[in-house]
Amino acid sequence: MTRTYVNHLPRHVESSPIPPRSLSIPFPDRLHSAHRSQASAAMHRPRRLPLLLILLGLLPAVARALLPPPRFPGPHARPRPRAGTGDGVGGGYEFETRYFRQRLDHFSFSGEEEFFQQRYLVGRAGAGGWAGPGGPIFFYCGNEGDIAWFAANSGLVWDAAPRFAALVVFAEHRYYGESMPFGSKDKAYNNSRSMAYLTAEQALADYAVLLTDLKRNLSSESSPVVLFGGSYGGMLAAWMRLKYPHIAVGALASSAPILQFEDIVPDTIFYDLVSNDFKRESLSCFQTIKDSWKELDEQGNGQDGLLKLSKTFHLCQTLNTTGALSDWLSSAYSYLAMVDYPMPSEFLMPLPANPIKEVCRNIDKQPEGSSILERIYAGVNIYYNYTGTVDCFDLDDDPHGMGGWDWQACTEMVMPMSSSEGLSMFLPDEFDYALYADDCVKNFGVRPRPRWISTEFGGHNISSVLEKFGSNIIFFNGLLDPWSGGGVLKNISESVVAIVAPLGAHHIDLRPATKEDPDWLVSLRESELEIISGWLSDHYGARGGALFQRATNKDSAAS
Repeated sequence: MTRTYVNHLPRHVESSPIPPRSLSIPFPDRLHSAHRSQASAAMHRPRRLPLLLILLGLLPAVARALLPPPRFPGPHARPRPRAGTGDGVGGGYEFETRYFRQRLDHFSFSGEEEFFQQRYLVGRAGAGGWAGPGGPIFFYCGNEGDIAWFAANSGLVWDAAPRFAALVVFAEHRYYGESMPFGSKDKAYNNSRSMAYLTAEQALADYAVLLTDLKRNLSSESSPVVLFGGSYGGMLAAWMRLKYPHIAVGALASSAPILQFEDIVPDTIFYDLVSNDFKRESLSCFQTIKDSWKELDEQGNGQDGLLKLSKTFHLCQTLNTTGALSDWLSSAYSYLAMVDYPMPSEFLMPLPANPIKEVCRNIDKQPEGSSILERIYAGVNIYYNYTGTVDCFDLDDDPHGMGGWDWQACTEMVMPMSSSEGLSMFLPDEFDYALYADDCVKNFGVRPRPRWISTEFGGHNISSVLEKFGSNIIFFNGLLDPWSGGGVLKNISESVVAIVAPLGAHHIDLRPATKEDPDWLVSLRESELEIISGWLSDHYGARGGALFQRATNKDSAAS
């Protein structure tokens, strides 16, 4: 049975029988397979490179297809800028880049220890600075990408630090960015033996060891650590609080789909929520997208069809199959749902406020007589070329270095996803684990363990388990974000709380504050910081109150 939380949740924080401490305010984003026609299979060739670089749609006897699997937040084809332009990561936050000699394998004693350089960023002292030894540490659990990118897009951590006189640390996840075992990405990604150490468990152990060493070097063993993370990083933050409660006093897990495993939530929920986001803006836009897949398939199979499609969508290279284009479009819709922020952003691409509204407006306003695919191009051009500086589009690109997720999805991060026939604007698609596993074996030589994550970290009966054994976790979810379908949406206890924003998107609470932020978002962030303040007050108590009071008084004076 499909659940669409957007339609059923009230526009406020959902409360449990035990009211959370600070939530009194109302509030106004992998492999999937189905048996289909050969034409549909070609159109929906998977985009999870290099995992599925096999051309399923080109095999005459094969009638199956895979929806493009969303990632956290996913690779997206980067526009090719015109001469004279460039790209980079900004944000205006000052930090020092440091490296830590990290153990490759935390869970064996082979006698032949190997190490790698793990990158981490330490915030430079701003106004007020760190409280010093014993002062709070705000620690961001790195995602599946370059840590500088996440640091630039997690303004809440930076903005809140002076209020608590906290030290800011962003740690990079192993096998991403510059934190490559074996000295280089080529060697780290060489084969299943070299990639065997890319797991969430090893990453959490990295963070625990790094924090322990850092606190010792700062003579600050008593410093309370608050964990932050968004998306996969939010999952890691929540899991780290559960696995290493002695390391951190609490965790803010933003848009963390810790329930997106096995059969804990309906496997159609992600794509149903993407579709619902478009339908709420424009039913005609929703229907145009839904009708476009057949049109794309038919045109691609026609004479010079691939060449025509390449020209219609301004691609840098001529298509070999319609699959790559189909995935490019599907990816755009998923990412638009994830970053449907009420203010302009540049997290994935430079986008206007309420980008889905703008996409649907472009689709719907095309002149009478425009073809379906011309309307589709006009829509997705908002996502891929809002700045108007793009000559053509590269469909195969990974601008933020997230390729390691293919491996993680083929080992332990198995998130079943399907597309329903009724609610979805995507073609109907059913998850096929056997095909999923076979493809992983072909491409990586490993077979997934679909039940391992729920065995290692839990997930089933999450409310009763965390009510008894968990504490000090904030789960934030914006209901426009398709990943919210796998998130914790109800308060579990007094200290394990859910903050739900009906108009929020993917970890919008962590985004840098702007003057365009709506009042509900400002209030939401304040509620999160009040809860964190309570964690720190509980930690310091009477014995260390003076140190924490310093930060509180400083913040009060500033306001």
